[in-house]
Amino acid sequence: MIIGSLFGGFTLLEMQRLLYDLAAMKPLRKNSYPLQRNNSPALIQADVAVVGAGMVGGTLACALARYGIHTAVVDRLEPSTMVAHEFDGRASAIALSGQRLLKMLGVWSHLESKSEPIKEIRVADGKSLLFLHFDHTEIGDEPLGFMIENRHLRAAIATEMQLHPNKLSIVSPASVTALVTDADTVTLSLEDGRKIRASLVISAEGRGSKIRGWSGIKTTGWKYKQTAIVTTIAHEQSHDSIAHEHFLPAGPFAILPLLDNGNVHRSSLVWTENSDTASEYMTLDDSDFLMEIADRVGGFLGTVSLIGPRFSYPLGMQFASKYTAGRIALVGDSAHSIHPIAGQGLNLGLRDVAALTEIIVDGKQLGLDLAHPQGIARYERWRRSDNLSMAIVTDILNRLFSNDVGPIKLSRDVGLALVNKIPPLRRIFMMHAMGTVGDLPRLMRGEQLS
Repeated sequence: MIIGSLFGGFTLLEMQRLLYDLAAMKPLRKNSYPLQRNNSPALIQADVAVVGAGMVGGTLACALARYGIHTAVVDRLEPSTMVAHEFDGRASAIALSGQRLLKMLGVWSHLESKSEPIKEIRVADGKSLLFLHFDHTEIGDEPLGFMIENRHLRAAIATEMQLHPNKLSIVSPASVTALVTDADTVTLSLEDGRKIRASLVISAEGRGSKIRGWSGIKTTGWKYKQTAIVTTIAHEQSHDSIAHEHFLPAGPFAILPLLDNGNVHRSSLVWTENSDTASEYMTLDDSDFLMEIADRVGGFLGTVSLIGPRFSYPLGMQFASKYTAGRIALVGDSAHSIHPIAGQGLNLGLRDVAALTEIIVDGKQLGLDLAHPQGIARYERWRRSDNLSMAIVTDILNRLFSNDVGPIKLSRDVGLALVNKIPPLRRIFMMHAMGTVGDLPRLMRGEQLS
């Protein structure tokens, strides 16, 4: 019934269009980037070059350096810029498997005092009396995940990167202007004239990846007519470590628990709204903006107030036709960008990190080229199907729940209620939310790489 409910909001024409787009992806052209030579003396030698020092790229750099892979990470911004509250006001839900990865890499040691466990999740369709409730005690002692403000996660990653000076070169601020390949290496040219030469280059640049474009890797996707408004609120009553998601006609409205600041109870809001309307809400003064928020939150948290700036992010879905091209690999949003309805975007990127790190480290221990074809092919097989499945599921969920059509609304409400009434099915959904099912890399199972 729940499967039928999921697909009930996805028309046959839309499904055909999605399948056509995915099937029409062109195969990668070999050596589609120009072959060049350079003799610049300002050369940084590394085993792996990671372009992008954000939450995914920075985590990957920490992982590789920890396991003895000499890594150069380059970013156009100073790390100090990326940890400012004004740079990124969002918070991320880190699944349990993602927390295990960060713990194995040492990053979590800088976050333990800044994270809030997610002990329960409550999902409701507007004001319907039918709902879905997840409680972590049904399946063990560990929480479903953790809420962390992005600025704290970025700061923790930046701190951990500094602890590996012998294996990690941080090149920032610096912009990559060209990519050069030959049989054994890839060389990146930087705007200031320096070069980085490595056996493998990994793009963690995000949706607009230049490395992906230079490598001839195509993408498919579309923009949603939705914008996510993000802000932080204080509230009178405790959130009790419960994450709430209300499905409204314009899109989901999530109330996500943050760590209390002293005696101040805090939550992060992710409010998905039609793009035209969202732009109007962003121009409201604080008083009117707070009234709109309070109306959507309801009264269960008591009096609410704004304690953070507001941010807006246009939403879309984008998927790369391939994750690898010779000595190039893509991770995170460079490879896949999905709707935030399930809060899985960063978690997919962390799975990319764990999988690629395992393959690179295992290959080095066997004396193989770090970009050996079998390993690169395994990374693509391992991660592409998982990411594609999540992209399709989130797209369908957004189409299904972002409307107020009577028969569809009834179908999805019944689906939520049925899942809630069937404990084994409910536990399966919880394990998916925790990221503990499927072919997990060893680091996400809490196992060190040998």
